[in-house]
Amino acid sequence: MAATMLLGLEAVAQNSQREAEMERMRKLHMALSAIEMLYVDTVNADKLTEDAIKGMLEKLDPHSSYSDAKETKAMTEPLNGSFEGIGVQFNMSDDTLLVIQPVSNGPSERIGILAGDRIVAVADTAIAGVKMSKEEIMRRLRGPKGTVARLKVVRRGIRDTLRFDVIRDKIPVYSIDATYMIRPGIGYIRIGSFSATTYQEFMESMAKLKKQGMKDLVLDLQGNGGGYLQAAADLAGEFLQPGDLIVYTEGRTVPRRDYRVNAPGSFVGGRVVVLVDEYSASAAEIVTGAIQDQDRGQVVGRRTFGKGLVQRPIEFEDGSMMRLTIAHYYTPSGRCIQKPYEKGNKKDYALDVVNRLKSGELMSQDSIHFADSLKFETLREHRTVYGGGGIMPDYFVPLDTTHYTRLHRELAAKGIVIQQNLRYVDNHRKELRKTYDTSDKNVGFERFKQEFTVPQELLDAIFAEGEKQKVKARDEEEKAQAIPLLSLQLKALIARDIWDMSEYYSIMNEDNEIVKKALEVIQ
Repeated sequence: MAATMLLGLEAVAQNSQREAEMERMRKLHMALSAIEMLYVDTVNADKLTEDAIKGMLEKLDPHSSYSDAKETKAMTEPLNGSFEGIGVQFNMSDDTLLVIQPVSNGPSERIGILAGDRIVAVADTAIAGVKMSKEEIMRRLRGPKGTVARLKVVRRGIRDTLRFDVIRDKIPVYSIDATYMIRPGIGYIRIGSFSATTYQEFMESMAKLKKQGMKDLVLDLQGNGGGYLQAAADLAGEFLQPGDLIVYTEGRTVPRRDYRVNAPGSFVGGRVVVLVDEYSASAAEIVTGAIQDQDRGQVVGRRTFGKGLVQRPIEFEDGSMMRLTIAHYYTPSGRCIQKPYEKGNKKDYALDVVNRLKSGELMSQDSIHFADSLKFETLREHRTVYGGGGIMPDYFVPLDTTHYTRLHRELAAKGIVIQQNLRYVDNHRKELRKTYDTSDKNVGFERFKQEFTVPQELLDAIFAEGEKQKVKARDEEEKAQAIPLLSLQLKALIARDIWDMSEYYSIMNEDNEIVKKALEVIQ
């Protein structure tokens, strides 16, 4: 009898809940209908609907969001690992599209477009000298696979304009920025985000480094804003043993789900150091937390961002999408990755990194204080680690605010550094390729790294252009202080334009304090 009464009460409660839901739906529908039919001015009903969704989500956590069809496409392309277009890396120089590199084996390279070419028109529409936005130029160059992009190209040393019909194709978007041997026996991989292709890219990078004699690995996740959970879990599993817990998720209506290692990892013996900073987030924190909690490696850098909320994408028929938070991420020791937030207060949340800077957290480990209630233990060595949001590194490296001067910052912000670098490479490309034998990357680049010095004429051109745009050194001391890092950046940019991103990081990392600390920890 009691059981029957209980079932009856549950049925009443469920019916009451359904009626309340229907009432809320009717209320929203009535409000929208009333505005459409009675409001004094004409309204856009589609926009009203989108604004209503955004309004609801704004009252929730900082990561639940809505994107229209165009925004959704732009957001998912990098994570899907490809887009459709002509396949060139480019930059805008003097209001002209300058090809930095054609994508290897892409449609542009196959048809003969070269680094240094200037694309001046697409389908007889001028894109040079007309102040067209970079976004509009990209829109014209991209298009469905199999369609033709009719290009007009100006090439240095050739008087006539060249014409190319490039058949658009799928262009891969790589999530691994750099792979190289940073020291004998020590490999280095930098991952920019976790996309659908990251795990495959990572395995290819590992195979390449093992062939070159890698015994230990520096895994750089600085500035990595995250991406796909599964990509992060698969990658972390390569360092761990079968059955090891990588991460688990749990929410109010979502039961706990464990992500464990299914098969022996391919790199369970060598030493691993993970590099993070205040912009490492989400999937990057999952990998970092798993390696730290399982005592598989050391973490070097600064406390990570603290983005530990799981979003479920809810797609609408018009191509728009709502990403709704449904659960939290937890590291193997039980730490919640998500930092505290106040529902509906996205402003303070967005300023968290600025507040960390003001509080001194980024400059001094002594300014970071954790309550005893946030103490956790790693699973094997029982070391103390802390929850409360983000992953605190084992070795803290302070942010050096004096290294990157105001003068350098403002020159870079106005695009002066990039523009003058592009101009220099464009004028000296043949000479650089010949001097540093680009046919043999290992020999040519190593010689470049050891011998090349940024010419004074390039530095003078940057400072002169800065003065034209009212970016001046306060005194000679400030200029002298800016030159070492500015020269290093220019050398790295030249290496990137002649070779690729691995060579860029190979040069920049020699002055990166977090990287230097990682090498000290390994060695």
